[in-house]
Amino acid sequence: MLPDIENLIQLQRADREIQRLKDEIATLPKRQAAIEARLAGTKAVLDNAKAAVKTDDAARRKYESAINDLQQKISKYRDQSLDVKTNEQYKALLHEIQFAEQDIRANEDKILELMVNAETREQEVKAAEAELKAETAEIEKEKAEARQRAAEDEKQLAEWNEKREKARSAVNPDLLRQYDRVAKYRGSGLSEVRDHKCMACQVMLRPQTYNEVLSTTAPVACDSCQRILYYDASQDAPVEPAVLAAKKRRHHPKFDAPQAWYYRAEYGDLGEVFLAFFNDHGGSSRRVYDAATGRQLGDILSREGEYRLAFPEDISNATDAIRLNGSWEMSEVEEWASELPMNILDLLQRDLELARAESKSSLHPAVHAVAGHPAAS
Repeated sequence: MLPDIENLIQLQRADREIQRLKDEIATLPKRQAAIEARLAGTKAVLDNAKAAVKTDDAARRKYESAINDLQQKISKYRDQSLDVKTNEQYKALLHEIQFAEQDIRANEDKILELMVNAETREQEVKAAEAELKAETAEIEKEKAEARQRAAEDEKQLAEWNEKREKARSAVNPDLLRQYDRVAKYRGSGLSEVRDHKCMACQVMLRPQTYNEVLSTTAPVACDSCQRILYYDASQDAPVEPAVLAAKKRRHHPKFDAPQAWYYRAEYGDLGEVFLAFFNDHGGSSRRVYDAATGRQLGDILSREGEYRLAFPEDISNATDAIRLNGSWEMSEVEEWASELPMNILDLLQRDLELARAESKSSLHPAVHAVAGHPAAS
């Protein structure tokens, strides 16, 4: 392999890691804002509970003041009743006293109702205070973890930037400009050649172009995507040895595993893709990745039920679905963000080759997974 190509491989790896770290760093402020919003919501619950107590206290004082005013009126009416000259005047004062006593009883009932609710109000305040205390402790922990993750990402970013500059300085300037130009528009400027095909754009190479790549005498670009091509002999084993290796060593994933990886040759208008399924708390999710570049396509789709039943159109009803090996935890996959790491992409593509070799061999059953007929137990 040409030294320039080796350095470009290191450069592309650095570029991908740098982009991943930048994407992760960019999400940290949003995560911080979400944490603060959650804490603000808990504080609002406590503030509302305290406000309700204050409102009830104010209402109780208002009713007590009204009772005091009414009692003074009654005392005044009784004093006036001693000086009246006619029965009509006396009866009128008695009516006023009765009305005032009715108002007193109504206000006393309202005060009693507030006293009954006071215990509930106090319990709500105590519960909100306890929740805020626990939430604050948890949020402070999350903040510390976010700050630590940000510091680690910044440190790794600096290290990868150094590796990137070192790799760039070792590449021929003209070749480097071509790499930068293609990477700017296509996301990557380098592609491996395997099975006479550019693995990035999946276009078959002309025999002359393929032979030029194999000769490793000068850099060669893909006629279709313009990415710089390279050939790794360790990744391109002959068909027959691959069949024998698959027969002896290829592991078959369990049918009822909580996660599954599949290859689809024609997935709508997306072409060749890898599908990742995960079961999680009674539901399942699906991620779609470009089989050549490893980039995630579209959003994560979640459905009820475990993935074999939730996504039949992708698995049991798909005649071109090939089950692959993959046992990465969901938390690890989430850390990859929007692109499969190069080593993971290589593992999936290598296992796909072995699976294809198996399906062509009379020594092994086909590995296409269909409903009720697992690829392996």
